[in-house]
Amino acid sequence: MSTETHPPATGVRVPWQDVHPGVRAAVEEFLGDRVVEAVTQDGGFSPAAAVRLRTAAGRRAFVKSVGPEPNAEAVGIYRSEAAIAAALPEAVPAPRLLTSFELDGWVTLVFEDVEGRHPAMPWRRDELDLVLDAIRRMGETLTPAPIDVPPVGERLDGAFRGWRQLLSEDTTGLDPWALRHLGALAELESGWAEGASGETLLHSDLRADNLLISGDRVYVVDWPWACRGAAWFDVMAMLPSVAMQGGPPPQELLPDPDPAITAALAGLAGFLIRMSRRPDPPGLPTLRAFQHAQGMAALAWLRHRTGWE
Repeated sequence: MSTETHPPATGVRVPWQDVHPGVRAAVEEFLGDRVVEAVTQDGGFSPAAAVRLRTAAGRRAFVKSVGPEPNAEAVGIYRSEAAIAAALPEAVPAPRLLTSFELDGWVTLVFEDVEGRHPAMPWRRDELDLVLDAIRRMGETLTPAPIDVPPVGERLDGAFRGWRQLLSEDTTGLDPWALRHLGALAELESGWAEGASGETLLHSDLRADNLLISGDRVYVVDWPWACRGAAWFDVMAMLPSVAMQGGPPPQELLPDPDPAITAALAGLAGFLIRMSRRPDPPGLPTLRAFQHAQGMAALAWLRHRTGWE
């Protein structure tokens, strides 16, 4: 596996003391005591508070809280996550949501605290195998989807249009292979949703920063984009990030030649490449660099799968 460095999957976290005082008071009231320890957790792109709390009585919880600044879109994402996390059945290997609430424009989620860590970077093969096995078992358990979520083609329709949008945008600096095949990529991408349809409950945003390893158990966190689709989709969408974070080439981990996977990969690559060309969003200074590295890994895999020169 590669030992190359890669862009970090981190946003600008809000420290607990800077969270709205009313929110902090409400969390302490729910937990039944004052907070005496608050440890900010790295990982993920949200410009929000993400802290492990301990009260004077020793109770622990993991709290995520976001306000309308600096990125108002995060509020809607957390609102979606609260609804989905509350509906997830116990079969899902995710920390349980204890409560959630909104106060003065802030959305707050209180989860059980899990003793775990993100996978080591660069990826270790033993941890990667553990994670991939957990994802596949999760897919089997969650078919058919046990909760009401939109189909993947609806959830990601606005995102997986990158190549088609680039047809009418400035392509200066675009990867030469992608530029040479832009029309064909746009056509390939256009049929992704039908092939990716299915009845498996998907996370649809799996990366190392959305995974926790605790012994031989894997927890999957951050579910705001949950949807239903083909069982292979979560693994396909995760593998470009694995490759750019020192793991094996995706074709070694998912050699299935199914054209539906190729079309969905085209949609993913187009989304990542196009978004990486845009300015940094507020509070997310590392997102575009991460998307670019992930997008280039997806593009290399797509080139391998299509065989286009």
